[in-house]
Amino acid sequence: MGEILTAAQMRAKEKSIMDSGAASGLELMERAGRGVVDAAIHAIGDLTSCNHHAVVLCGPGNNGGDGFVIARTLSEMGWTVEVFFWGKAEALSGDARHMHDLWTAIGEIRPMTAEAAGQGVCPTFLFDAMFGIGISRPIPIDCARAFETVTKRQTEDGMKRCFVVAVDCPSGLDVDSGEVLVPILEEDADDEAVMAYFPETVRPRLLPLHTDLCVTFHALKMGHCLTEVSDLAPAVVDIGLDADAVGQVPIPAGGPTVQVPPPELPTKAWVRAVTAIGAGGHKYDRGHALILGGGPGKGGAARMAARAALRVGAGLVTLAVPPEAVAENAAQLNAIMLSEVLDAKALATMLEDDRLSAICVGPGLGVGQRTRDLVLTALRMTAEDGRRVILDADALGSFADTPEDLFKACHDGVTITPHEGEFARLFPDLGQRVRRSDPSKPALGKVDAALRAAERLGATVLLKGEATVLADHRGASAIHSALYDRKAPWLGTAGAGDVLAGLIAGLSAAQMAQISHAIDLAAVAAWLHVECARSFGPGLIAEDLPEQLPKVFRDLGF
Repeated sequence: MGEILTAAQMRAKEKSIMDSGAASGLELMERAGRGVVDAAIHAIGDLTSCNHHAVVLCGPGNNGGDGFVIARTLSEMGWTVEVFFWGKAEALSGDARHMHDLWTAIGEIRPMTAEAAGQGVCPTFLFDAMFGIGISRPIPIDCARAFETVTKRQTEDGMKRCFVVAVDCPSGLDVDSGEVLVPILEEDADDEAVMAYFPETVRPRLLPLHTDLCVTFHALKMGHCLTEVSDLAPAVVDIGLDADAVGQVPIPAGGPTVQVPPPELPTKAWVRAVTAIGAGGHKYDRGHALILGGGPGKGGAARMAARAALRVGAGLVTLAVPPEAVAENAAQLNAIMLSEVLDAKALATMLEDDRLSAICVGPGLGVGQRTRDLVLTALRMTAEDGRRVILDADALGSFADTPEDLFKACHDGVTITPHEGEFARLFPDLGQRVRRSDPSKPALGKVDAALRAAERLGATVLLKGEATVLADHRGASAIHSALYDRKAPWLGTAGAGDVLAGLIAGLSAAQMAQISHAIDLAAVAAWLHVECARSFGPGLIAEDLPEQLPKVFRDLGF
């Protein structure tokens, strides 16, 4: 899996390299700045028709130091470069000050004001080197206005605009939470939704900075994967950091007591390595998944989950429904087996068969006491033997008023799959901070929130969204980011979540899956879920997802 770093982990890597003497801060800064130039030119491609003019906006920290390297590199290549600086030279760190002075020996630095930055020709590139990783407040409004005025410079044909490159991250991005800390304007506060977000004493308008390409260093940061920070997928520049140079970094006080390794990003090679798809010569080697379904007229969700479980590789799948729903489901099922489950007592009897290796509870069950009883029975019957339980939809909604009952019953074989609304109902203290409903409190990133929730549960959490976040009770975490070139907006369709729950159940059922951590199986399911949506394309409905799996598997080489 691909490593994703927090701001603290990235700083620790840089410090370790510098302390070891393998590279100095100046060398790292030089590599970073030149790497940004290379990535920007590569993104544009053909430069024959451009005006070879660039604007670099430099801030008061090391991000600004990278910007001075960018300016000098382009100038050496014969480009016309304008540099605007926000801050005081004497306040710069040693490395950034050195790069500042190297630039002033060959070029001019102008103050970063909207008036100054708005004058001149439209550049080919605008480099945002104002504020990098680690920012925890909105950027100064003068910086945002200067940025905006450069982007509004006119070309001769009035059609083109400059290509904006963010250095490390767009200024104002909290790379740990993914929150965009945009500056506040004191005029044009006519948007009621915006006004409701801020205290009554503030009259804001938000001014985000549009970015075409983000170029970061060594590895992606969490914010790059949680929020779509640029039109193109972020480019990662190798600046020569040793991959083993940093130990584990704990998350902030108040979170899990475990040490948290960097979150990971599922990749195609990793999906092949983790899954047991196609393994096992007997259907029971590939496992038996049990899906609990709802009453008459409520069976579609569970049937889609069951079909997904079968398609993804479970050797057998049984759909268990109330007696009055048997006829309806029998008319629509073939390879999927059907069984009656009247109540929790009947489920307990059924689960005495330990060949039922994965249980999915929730899709289409309905919110209420019967569902609560089924969930608690499934958890009790699997607590000692290591069988996997996937709780989705109504299985979670049935505990919204008493989440502690669910927390007490969960075990390390459980995976819950809430969307943000369900997450907020189960974990209101965490959900409010993820959604930033209280502006007086700092935002809690989705990764931190999922980690804290997983510790509370003693289980695995898959927090759904365009950026799906996974975390488990051991402190492991992962992000599946359906952004940039993995966008699949048509996945926002009824039943898609039920299919995801079924994919997890199917992957979890196999005997080989028992040696895998639940978080890894859930991450594979999330990756396959999006890959199926991308394979089908626009017009997708949930029933289409399982039918794309054979093609996806062939593309993976199975």
